[in-house]
Amino acid sequence: MPLVAAIIVAAGRGTRARPHALPKQYRPLAGRPLVAHSLEATLRHPAIAKVLCVIHPDDHAIYEEIARSLDHDGKLLPAGFGGATRQASVHAGLEALAGHMGRAPDIVLVHDAARPFLSPQLIDRAIAAAELYGAAVPGLSVTDTVKVVGADGCVAETPDRAMLRTVQTPQAFAFPALLAAHRAAAEQAIDGFTDDGAIAEWAGGTVHIFPGEARNVKLTTGEDFVEAERRLSARHDMTVRFGIGYDVHTFGEGDHIMIGGIAIAHERGIVAHSDGDVVLHALTDALLGAIADGDIGTHFPPSDPQWKSASSDLFLRDARERVRRRGGIIDNVDVIVVCERPRIGPHREAIRARIAEILAIGTGQVSVKATTSEGLGFTGRREGIAAQASATVRLPASPEGQA
Repeated sequence: MPLVAAIIVAAGRGTRARPHALPKQYRPLAGRPLVAHSLEATLRHPAIAKVLCVIHPDDHAIYEEIARSLDHDGKLLPAGFGGATRQASVHAGLEALAGHMGRAPDIVLVHDAARPFLSPQLIDRAIAAAELYGAAVPGLSVTDTVKVVGADGCVAETPDRAMLRTVQTPQAFAFPALLAAHRAAAEQAIDGFTDDGAIAEWAGGTVHIFPGEARNVKLTTGEDFVEAERRLSARHDMTVRFGIGYDVHTFGEGDHIMIGGIAIAHERGIVAHSDGDVVLHALTDALLGAIADGDIGTHFPPSDPQWKSASSDLFLRDARERVRRRGGIIDNVDVIVVCERPRIGPHREAIRARIAEILAIGTGQVSVKATTSEGLGFTGRREGIAAQASATVRLPASPEGQA
């Protein structure tokens, strides 16, 4: 059996899928970052021994959070850092594979992070084609007539569409040959190749076309994400679940308060076992309530010393992963903070962005509001702070009607 490795290319900026707070490979799709779908498809395949994702250096922190959430049994290698072009990024991934693996792979698959519908059958065909031909790419027949248009806007040629294919990924190659081709192109400062089949051709190789899959689409625009979300949601009968959470903490000594993952300067601090972030605590309970999985004290009891002074984003990430493991999708979260001081308004957008980052959802799915209690009660007396949150999630429905 050949030793097979896969490279997931995720170093681009994805500007055509904007406006969105994150590059498109980290944009949520069915409750998970887009890149996680491509990573999981390769990590689950029994014939693939190692997977390496090539990322932009600026995305290292968010990628590492995603990587920690994946079940990979040691198959996922440390991320490689890409370059200014796709070609440079793939070259970086190939060099990283050569350095990380004790034995260089026989076959390498190169797949775009933005193609989340990668099937096991397509991977099988890619590996088989690489074994047989050494260089192979998946292609689809062209159904529309294609025109070659000149600079004057007039048709210059009408090629025979029977000879044309649109090309997808994963593209599959004998590893030594593809690495040599990339090294040769880099040495000659040739950097305009947009796929690895083209660089293999340039290096003198023959590239075979094997059948691709129409469903293996690349997500490029915002409309693509809407359609992909619809397709993924249609895989299951989904039931909508709603949960609420509430948390309160008293003020004590200190000079800041954690609210929604953001440190806000204040004349008082919070008395708490963890960092006392009422917003993240309330959101954690809201998500746990939506999936009927206890509460924050069930999973992170304050009697346990390991949670002393812990950052509350750990609790919210855990709740997010519990939703994910149930096949759930977080549709939106809503939180209201009750306090006289500090003022929440100036920090609202930073809080929304931080919550969206922790939950791997869009900022448009996060609502943050604030109010006072008009001088009434413990918050009115400025003795403490409270937050109430709600969360709406979709879960696959079981035959018994329980998610």
